[in-house]
Amino acid sequence: MLNDRIEKAIQKHICSGAVTQPAPTKLRAAIDYTVFPGGARIRPLILTSVALACGDDMPSVTDAAASALEFIHCASLVHDDLPCFDNSALRRGKPTVHRAFGETTAVLAGDSLIVNAFAALATQGAVSPERVPELIAHLARYTGFPNGICAGQAWEDEAVVDLGAYHLSKTGALFIAATQMGAIAAGHDPEPWQELGARIGQAFQIADDLLDVLSDASVTGKPMGQDLKNNRPSAVTEFGVDGAKKQLRDVLGGAIASIPSCPGEAQLAKMVQMQSTRMMAAHQTHPHA
Repeated sequence: MLNDRIEKAIQKHICSGAVTQPAPTKLRAAIDYTVFPGGARIRPLILTSVALACGDDMPSVTDAAASALEFIHCASLVHDDLPCFDNSALRRGKPTVHRAFGETTAVLAGDSLIVNAFAALATQGAVSPERVPELIAHLARYTGFPNGICAGQAWEDEAVVDLGAYHLSKTGALFIAATQMGAIAAGHDPEPWQELGARIGQAFQIADDLLDVLSDASVTGKPMGQDLKNNRPSAVTEFGVDGAKKQLRDVLGGAIASIPSCPGEAQLAKMVQMQSTRMMAAHQTHPHA
């Protein structure tokens, strides 16, 4: 099962997993608390699915790439929740890392996972000296500035926000990384995979904006109303609930059509359709909110 493969890869590559010398126990616990139990693991799932659709001829490279991407995602959640950003109390239905371990340890846990992401990729240097540098470059591109999640977070501190650029960096970046890194891991050209990642990322951000208004913490596992509370740009604020729902349908409508030609195209289309159905269904319990 694909989820089992991803979990085994993450267990193998996490920086706290093979510590033999004395190490700070609180930081080690915070790192494990951040990554386990995971959420839907949707980014590594997409990455691995793309690699499989492209042949997945180097599974260990794919596994390292999937783990690295999830470490970056988990690190971003720890940092997003800090008091200097969203000051969130809950994440995945449990206290956020800074609430459970303190701000200092939370910052260090996020930092450690970012570094560990690149270390995971580096373990595959001898397996594929051609693909690994490209994987590292893409992960760095979509983590940092100006195209990555760091830029996405920075948009929230701007007086005038370009919502499209904000969504592309804040959420879309790691989904583009997922599709392109999956292709790279299997030896394919990453460029044709950019649109699919961007569409999935945009859809997830719009869905998240809608859930922030329409759902509650018992469903999402995190505080609701954060966009309004933090004066954060949102598809709901810009287009209204009905407008955001329409935008979500439009974006998802083009996602499957954007899948590049590849050996496993049909199976990949099923996975994208399944994720699309889940996103749309999340809002059906609040049709008039």
